Amino acid sequence: MLMPKRVKRRKQFRGSMAGKALRGNTISYGDYGIIAMEPCWIKSNQIEAARVAMTRYIKRGGQVWIKIFPDKPVTTKPAETRMGSGKGTLEYWVAVVKPGRVMFEISGVSEEIAKEALRLATHKLPCRCKIVSKADLEGGVSNEN
Repeated sequence: MLMPKRVKRRKQFRGSMAGKALRGNTISYGDYGIIAMEPCWIKSNQIEAARVAMTRYIKRGGQVWIKIFPDKPVTTKPAETRMGSGKGTLEYWVAVVKPGRVMFEISGVSEEIAKEALRLATHKLPCRCKIVSKADLEGGVSNEN
């Protein structure tokens, strides 16, 4: 699973996911992609599950790019623990995704295969997503629902 090799600080604040994605909102490598329609945290195992679903469907043809990386540590406290006594231990890593962010890209396969592979990948992700082509995103993302 994806995670940073090393980090400067082990624990982070939760932060905010307000606003739209300013960067990473265009398809730069592939022909088709998945964009997020709502803000969410995507765990490293969900990214891996989506990647496996895509590569299995395209049977190792074409190419897949993962454009998000889980670099935010999330901590949890044990069950039935009283309040206080510091922040919990690190449990998993997440990628912070804002609306309009391109998460995965795919190329080298036909349009039908690419759209079906991306559809299978969206079922593994915790937020509403949209499958788009490079032509759809000319000039950035317009976030219409």
